[in-house]
Amino acid sequence: MANFNKVILAGNLTRDPQLSYLPSQTAVVNFGLAVNRQWKGQDGQMKQEVCFVDCRSFGKPAETINKYCKKGKPLLVEGRLTYDSWTGKDGVKKSKLYVTAETFQFLGTGGAGEHGGEHSSSAGSESQAPSEDYGSAEPPQTGGDDIPF
Repeated sequence: MANFNKVILAGNLTRDPQLSYLPSQTAVVNFGLAVNRQWKGQDGQMKQEVCFVDCRSFGKPAETINKYCKKGKPLLVEGRLTYDSWTGKDGVKKSKLYVTAETFQFLGTGGAGEHGGEHSSSAGSESQAPSEDYGSAEPPQTGGDDIPF
């Protein structure tokens, strides 16, 4: 049986990211996303619902999210669902499903969104959006030596 666990969400942060460190000194950031859905109901009226999703990221992406993101800023995350279970102080078993964000991209303009970068925890590098305006019909020219094939 094949398994596949992939989540892609675009929404706004519901709170400022909370950065902490594991005993191994790996950065961990927890944040929430509000993802809106709009549709037209059978009665013809526009309807809206909001899904609140708890997210977590590790390492360099965690530090970048903590540095550039604030409550209300739009963010696109790509990752996987993670199930966590524990026993509370009262002895009751508890569980939670959250998204472990592996890559992300800043969205929108202004504030954190103007950085326009994408970050991948597997690649370990952060790219910045070019400052030039490529609105013309011609794409930017690159040297032929950059093509890997």
